[in-house]
Amino acid sequence: MIFRPAKITDIPAIQIVRHAVKENILSDPALVTDSDCEEFLTKRGKGWVCEADGEVVGFSIVDLKEYNIWALFLRPEFEGKGIGKELHRLMMDWYFAQTREPVWLGTAPGTRAEEFYSRQGWKKAGMVNKGEVKFEMAYEDWMKRPE
Repeated sequence: MIFRPAKITDIPAIQIVRHAVKENILSDPALVTDSDCEEFLTKRGKGWVCEADGEVVGFSIVDLKEYNIWALFLRPEFEGKGIGKELHRLMMDWYFAQTREPVWLGTAPGTRAEEFYSRQGWKKAGMVNKGEVKFEMAYEDWMKRPE
């Protein structure tokens, strides 16, 4: 497995991964455009991908403008292999190297993603969007987490 910063040329593969998920499915795939991805990768924040055998199998993107995790997704057949945890670590280490602002995210309740973020030390902070669980992570909490 190769972990590296995402490039604009990765966007088609990122879209494939995003549309392959079994949870947190987009109600309308047209809601997240290639130009949205490009803006988040080049202007608003940064992203990372994981490649296996030359194919992107997972990605993460963080938004410095809204202090938000914009995306962390894997192809379902690559779940449970530590890829999400490493993409998460890369993203969070970079984020907190840029700012000390707390970061937040929203995810559907009752999902593997909700369990994942709880295990990574995120704190529930109510609801956001249309019934998603809102999680927050403070700089101090990230720095003192167990490895």
